[in-house]
Amino acid sequence: MSDDDASPAPRGSRTRDTDREDLGSLPQTRSISRWDRVWRPFWVLPTVIIVVATLGGVFMPVLDRTLDDQLPYFFPGGPSGARDMLGNIAGAMISVTGLVFSITMVVIQLASSQYSPRVLGDFLSSRITQVTLGIFAASFTYALTVLRSVQGESGESAQFVPQVSVTLGFFLVLASVGMFLAFIHHITNSIQVSSIVSHLGEDTVDVVDRYFPEPDAPGSRLGLNTWDPGPGRTAQTLPALEHGSVVEVDHRRLVAWAEEHDVVVEVLPQVGDFVPEGIPAVKVWREVRAGQLDEDDLETLRPMVVVEKDRFFHQDPAFGIRKLVDIAERALSPGINDPTTAVQVVDELHRILRLLVLRAELPALVTRDGQVRLVHRPQRIGQLVDLALAEPLHYGQDSLQVPRRVVVVLEDLLTVALPEHRPLLERWLRTARDLVGDVAEGSGT
Repeated sequence: MSDDDASPAPRGSRTRDTDREDLGSLPQTRSISRWDRVWRPFWVLPTVIIVVATLGGVFMPVLDRTLDDQLPYFFPGGPSGARDMLGNIAGAMISVTGLVFSITMVVIQLASSQYSPRVLGDFLSSRITQVTLGIFAASFTYALTVLRSVQGESGESAQFVPQVSVTLGFFLVLASVGMFLAFIHHITNSIQVSSIVSHLGEDTVDVVDRYFPEPDAPGSRLGLNTWDPGPGRTAQTLPALEHGSVVEVDHRRLVAWAEEHDVVVEVLPQVGDFVPEGIPAVKVWREVRAGQLDEDDLETLRPMVVVEKDRFFHQDPAFGIRKLVDIAERALSPGINDPTTAVQVVDELHRILRLLVLRAELPALVTRDGQVRLVHRPQRIGQLVDLALAEPLHYGQDSLQVPRRVVVVLEDLLTVALPEHRPLLERWLRTARDLVGDVAEGSGT
């Protein structure tokens, strides 16, 4: 974290180096902003495009009325031709919109059954798919809206053909054709297992890189420290109001809040953990002699620990590994029996684990001005290594490819891993080698 990101020291005697060390123990993860939440649903971007196109269909004819009757290079036909053209655009675009939607549903169903239901969010979040649906539906609504302004021949009012508006409808059709080609290209690429696995690996590496500190980073060697509140403190508990997964912990706001109220905030669940309604989510420890905080003060903590129905990558390295492992398990199931896909997943996990074993553990304690202010439960590197290896080895133990590939991966990891990670890797290497021996004996090789 740069000096610009560090909060100013609360006291004048406090040095910049100490302040950096305190905040250096926080994960460098992105928070989910309100802007992100607004644009996340699948329907938002298509709806915005449709609304803009509809407004264009209302105001473009008004602009047309201020122009000359005949403009060069624009639509030259009369009212009948304009109506035919706009009607054809509307009919064709609504038909193709249904086709695009059907293709999207087929791809989603295929991805869910072939790979994992947890990859559906990646397909639905594709901007290419959203823009394609938006442009097609927008062309339909624009053509219908402009059609209302065409006058003449069949009516009693004066003849009026919005030349610019009709021409713009033609260009919307050209844009729709271009987006349709881009959509087909995107769908055919995104459904390939190599693309899915690589995309998940890229996102996971990005989160791991921001989540776990470098070995020489300030505070990085405090990773396994624990904290005891002692007998002089009492706790107030804040229960979860809704069920779901913890997707975000706003560490910096929690530290600032704890410092302001002179308390220690303890976040009980990890990011990625499921919490039911009513379970304790946050504890606030305060000196007994200081009394308890008001309920209104405690309620201000809720937005700092976000619970949602679905997990997200922002602060959750385990989520990406979970998705990859799910794909490997599905590939190793008897119904699919595709160990080569599982090996592709292991190779991508190799990339993630190679970065993990070069990083230090994230500290569970955050201090300001020499006082513990935040106690949280970060994801541990050992936990992620176990998640990445346990299930592929379990479900692939009878495969010739998977255990052997895991052995190669672990042998490479041991050449670069920090000393504190080596015992875990050596244990998994022994397990993988035993499985390779068992498979070799069973196959007679």
